Amino acid sequence: MSSRRNTRPIITLICVALGVVIVDQLTKAWAVAHLRPRLFPGGEGPIEIIGSLLRLTYTQNTGAAFSMGNGFTWIFSIVALVVVIVIIRSARELGSVLWAIALGGLLGGALGNLIDRLTREPGFGQGYVVDFIQLPNFPVFNVADMSLTLSAVLMVVLALKGVDYRGAAKVSA
Repeated sequence: MSSRRNTRPIITLICVALGVVIVDQLTKAWAVAHLRPRLFPGGEGPIEIIGSLLRLTYTQNTGAAFSMGNGFTWIFSIVALVVVIVIIRSARELGSVLWAIALGGLLGGALGNLIDRLTREPGFGQGYVVDFIQLPNFPVFNVADMSLTLSAVLMVVLALKGVDYRGAAKVSA
């Protein structure tokens, strides 16, 4: 057994998280610059990508998923900060690349929405999150939200399949 630590999972986690944050923030900046003006009176309205199945619009979400918890933005900021700290602290024990992808997506999604809450109006820790992707009969969401959801699904699948977080080999009985 080698004493040299496998850094591949940690590098994977960092790359996935950074990728999510970059794509999330770039798409939100685009939504603010290009979609928000379309919703002003006399504007062109949302962009229909696939008819009413997929539209790009602009909303300011002060709540959590499904716009629940409006007025408690600071609580979501604290929860996101705790999630970020827990993932970073537990990354030392990470040995599975698949878990690194899942946790990197979770970290990137949490950071993407936390950046909004810390930097947007009305102020630090209480800012709104930019949402712009709309499906029928579903709340408007963003890239960070997609990453959080897909990461949660991947974590459930990994847990159900018994994939070890630390990358240890399965012991068969």
